[in-house]
Amino acid sequence: MGAPTAVVVDDVHKHFRLRHTHSLKESLVWLAQRRRLRDEFTALSGVGFEVSQGEAVALLGHNGSGKSTLLKLMAGVMAPDEGRVGVRGRVAGLLEVGAGLHPDLTGRENIFLNAAILGLEEDEIRARFDDIVAFADIGPFLDAQVRFYSSGMFLRLAFAVAVHTDPDVFLVDEILAVGDEPFRRKCLERIRLLSAQGRTLVIVSHDVDLVAGLCSRGIVLAGGRLVHDGAIDEAVTTLRASW
Repeated sequence: MGAPTAVVVDDVHKHFRLRHTHSLKESLVWLAQRRRLRDEFTALSGVGFEVSQGEAVALLGHNGSGKSTLLKLMAGVMAPDEGRVGVRGRVAGLLEVGAGLHPDLTGRENIFLNAAILGLEEDEIRARFDDIVAFADIGPFLDAQVRFYSSGMFLRLAFAVAVHTDPDVFLVDEILAVGDEPFRRKCLERIRLLSAQGRTLVIVSHDVDLVAGLCSRGIVLAGGRLVHDGAIDEAVTTLRASW
């Protein structure tokens, strides 16, 4: 019997409306010129696949292919317009710099807030607090408001909290490009550890060499559609053939 299914993406469609005007005056001008005030953009169209528990999967594709939208659907940040996305177990991840962090709260306060959002009880957060702080390594800024953090500090704190929640499914969206090299290495070591522990990984990155070293499977998207699903080396070849 194979490993249980951790992620199900079943015939998923996602559409967005793109507004071209941002004020009543602009709208009236565009209407007078008989121009469209909005257009509909299809981010995902009929995408379907499953990810088994313990798999490390890369979502690959050019800008606008639907990778980040798909990851947000897995994270529960948004819902599909059609189809179904199901994830088994605790989900944690980094979808954008500072996601889950409140700018008016301190780093210390945000550890408790973000960890609670990711499903930890207060006693669990307190037990892991020192490890989170040590991993983030933001020094005296722990008690400063997050609004004064650099993008790199945002990343350190958000990543530190996420990896200490013992996620069953860990989602990463191009976020490692923000950190400095030493912290990037530390993040990659932790991601490899999560994989070795049998956690499910879904990673979005334009760095194909990076994901080839982390993932065994690649899913290639183009124009919101799934165009390839297979071994990571085959997926990378498919993607590079479209450059």
